[in-house]
Amino acid sequence: MSSIPFKGLLFDLDGTLVDSIPAVTRAWSKWAIEKGLEPEYVLSRIHGRPAVDSITELLGNASAGQIEKEFKWLEDFEATDTEGTVALNGAVNLLQSLNELDVPWAIVTSGTLPVATARIKAAGLPFPKVLITPEKLQNGKPHPEPFLTGASELGLDAADCVCFEDAKAGVISAKQANSTVVAVLSHATKEELPEADYYVSSPADVIVASEPELGFSLNV
Repeated sequence: MSSIPFKGLLFDLDGTLVDSIPAVTRAWSKWAIEKGLEPEYVLSRIHGRPAVDSITELLGNASAGQIEKEFKWLEDFEATDTEGTVALNGAVNLLQSLNELDVPWAIVTSGTLPVATARIKAAGLPFPKVLITPEKLQNGKPHPEPFLTGASELGLDAADCVCFEDAKAGVISAKQANSTVVAVLSHATKEELPEADYYVSSPADVIVASEPELGFSLNV
């Protein structure tokens, strides 16, 4: 077990704190079929990225207006269909323990505010004081801006934060922000996320300690 000193924690949401795969699969599969695309291919391209970026790539030469229309359809679908969305093992207890210890933490997600809010509520997670969604950003993951913004809103430097991620785009984003990265292997393997510094199978594997003179430490 490794002990990692830190000042704040930054969490991705989908695949890191919640299992939203059923809802994501339903929404994007329905969209793919309506657009004449192969659902399996679409699902292989979207993970960990803002929906607008995925739609832009998948639709090729679509106009800005068409991309916005498709984005709003998907956002409305995902914000209202949360069936099967649950907290990952240990996620609720971990976040509750952070609040009890007064640990600064934030959620940094590629899901928009309506989608992220719906999934946090569906999974029964404590709501974060800082929630970073694409509405606050110019650049989504894998750009470092999401985690740099999350750290800044906590009043911290990203280099003093530990980021939890499940997707390659998110791991790269956090590494480029100069943060320590713990990969949550909810669906990927270590070999698929080689850039991460540490690995856990679920939030249940994470233990946080607070010592008056030493600050916070993370055991994984």
